[in-house]
Amino acid sequence: MSPDPYKIRDFVPDFDSIADAFSERSRMLSATAEVMANIKYGSGDRETVDVILPKRPHAGAPLHVFVHGGYWRSGEKQNYRLVAAPVLAAGGVAAIVEYDLMPGARLDVLVAQVRRSLLWLQSKASDFGADPTKTTVSGHSAGAHLASFLAARGATETAMPRLPAVQALLLVSGIYDLSDIPTSFLRDEAKMSPEEAADWSPLTSAQLPGPRRIIAVGAEETAPFQDQAAAFHALANGIGEGGDLVVAPGLNHMNIVLDLADPDGILGRRLFDLVDGAWKRP
Repeated sequence: MSPDPYKIRDFVPDFDSIADAFSERSRMLSATAEVMANIKYGSGDRETVDVILPKRPHAGAPLHVFVHGGYWRSGEKQNYRLVAAPVLAAGGVAAIVEYDLMPGARLDVLVAQVRRSLLWLQSKASDFGADPTKTTVSGHSAGAHLASFLAARGATETAMPRLPAVQALLLVSGIYDLSDIPTSFLRDEAKMSPEEAADWSPLTSAQLPGPRRIIAVGAEETAPFQDQAAAFHALANGIGEGGDLVVAPGLNHMNIVLDLADPDGILGRRLFDLVDGAWKRP
């Protein structure tokens, strides 16, 4: 049997040590930054966000929101606070979103929660010293998939969903074609149905104009991630909202998060520039 290209642990020998680094670097950032933890954006237990403020806040700061991965069935926002580092370095306000997990919740619920979290954050942005019109978003893996629906309509959504206005999406190591997920190693962990996969695949959804989309993938990632990144970039260009396709040398599906969280990293610089550039936009 050929290896499952979605089973990242089989392709990243230091998977556990990198995951530990996520947690440790997040703890270190939390110890030195002002963190407003577990703010409710809804009534559900996991409908919460962490807001992280810069050391020298200025009114009207850009707002950057990060959506973590975990193949829709795992992940805790407090272990991804490290991604706030480039945001804070640019003087922005960072927010890390939590959402329900499969198989206890279905995929449409997760999409709706991420959308609702953004709308809530924008409605409360002034309370955190942020300007809701200067919102950018990033996401990793399943988080990139979910974040993509901030500017897209699912295949079975007949009415236009209420969506936040976002300046840019930085989508890292995303999954944009879900058709293989129901039969992958995740079949018993996420229990995604073929119908869900068809309904919520970004490559077959209605991508909407608006935000610039920057699509990033590690050069050391497995073929589906690289192929889907290229295809999604082409789709974004096709609707006139082209951004860059960034293939980051030496990075895999795990250490790419460490790079994103490093203000001097390949993707960390991209994140810094997004937030820094938002200051300058009218």
